[in-house]
Amino acid sequence: MLGIVLFAAAVLLRSGTSNRHVRGRLLASAVAFAVDALIAAAAATGYLPAGTVQQANFAQPLLLAFGGINAIVALAINPWRTDRLPDRFPTIVQDSIVIALFAVAATVVLQDRIFAATAVSAVVIGLALQDTLGNFFAGLAIQIEKPFRVGHWVSVRGTDGLVSEITWRATKVRTKAGNFVIVPNSLLSRDTIVNYSEPAVETRLELEVGVSYDVPPNKVKETILAAIRDEPLISHNVSPEVLLVNFGESSLVYRIRVWMTDFAADERLKDHIRSSVYYAFHRSGIVIPYPMRTVIMKEHSPSIPDAASTETALRRVSIFSNLPDEQRAQIAAGARRSLYGSGEAIVRQGQPGCSMFVLLSGEAAVLIEPGDQEVARIPSGGFFGEMSLLTGAPRNATVRTTVDSEVLEITADEFKQFVLANPAAVEQVGAAVSSRQAELDQARAQGASSVPSETPQRLLDRIRRFFGLLAN
Repeated sequence: MLGIVLFAAAVLLRSGTSNRHVRGRLLASAVAFAVDALIAAAAATGYLPAGTVQQANFAQPLLLAFGGINAIVALAINPWRTDRLPDRFPTIVQDSIVIALFAVAATVVLQDRIFAATAVSAVVIGLALQDTLGNFFAGLAIQIEKPFRVGHWVSVRGTDGLVSEITWRATKVRTKAGNFVIVPNSLLSRDTIVNYSEPAVETRLELEVGVSYDVPPNKVKETILAAIRDEPLISHNVSPEVLLVNFGESSLVYRIRVWMTDFAADERLKDHIRSSVYYAFHRSGIVIPYPMRTVIMKEHSPSIPDAASTETALRRVSIFSNLPDEQRAQIAAGARRSLYGSGEAIVRQGQPGCSMFVLLSGEAAVLIEPGDQEVARIPSGGFFGEMSLLTGAPRNATVRTTVDSEVLEITADEFKQFVLANPAAVEQVGAAVSSRQAELDQARAQGASSVPSETPQRLLDRIRRFFGLLAN
């Protein structure tokens, strides 16, 4: 009758829970209770031989013990209405608890029958399986303490990888190269483990760069932060930092500290940061010095070929093409060359501007808000930003390189010196700019309500007023 009552109770409890793990354990308990009831019924009706009845008398308490322990563990540990396992009691841990409690119950039930056999067996099994048992218990500790979980990035015995599986014997870690590293749990329990995925998703990445002693630290920090501002792999929940960490033998050493959420992309992020910093330093004239032990004999090439190539580039620019050669030479003398990496923004929409650019090599895309919609491509030899140079108007679009590009920048200060020395040239430049603006306005209309173009005379007056040739 006890087996039948327990069987009915297990079936009833199984029907009332939503947790599939609990339902499975209660089903195993119900089967154990049912077998106990069948054995008892068969023994009571006399169908079993006398020897078999004696063996059944030992089996019945074990079946009841197993069914009861299994059901109690399932009901006490697992949630009743939620279909999930507790974080600290996965299946392997619950199985171990059931086995341990059942072993205690079997010892109590069988008493002297089991002591003699288990004493010798325990010694033999313990010596033969000491490594396996060590891995087993270490695996239990890992499952309970949860120093890491499947899907976490960790450093185990000097190897960085993604935890793919935690078994009774070992933990499998997949490296960034795509290989599996299988570490026995007993070794993990004695080693230091670095978990990159907890307690927060963000992981800090550090890299260093050396800069010449001649450059002020604040300028270096500002240049680096501006260069990495748009890097998409950086998490901006924590602001990037640039720290001056050492006075080196040949350079000041700066440490760049950023935070990322995708640990698998750390090498790519280092590449992006180093590339962006290189191009930013190149444009700003910041030198990354060679080691002092290296002697470099470098002859400075004459500036005449550079000036000549700059004048040739300006000759292809429509707003300067009608100027005399000597006037173009004056503009070329004050222009500055800069190198931009692929994907860098040369100018940004809405920002104040006081210069124009000529694309000496490469290609750039013209993007407008909202959504950085691409509206045009500027090929090698093209130019942009002339209205900011001549009138101080804000940038009306973002221009971003699509490949590594070298540009020639003409600033308003340098151009003002040219204008003051050649006032008559303003009319030629203003007429060319007015013609170009009319063409651009017509091309940008695209069905929208277009704004009438500014008349050449009004544009010329704005240019003269900006450079102080006309009273306000």
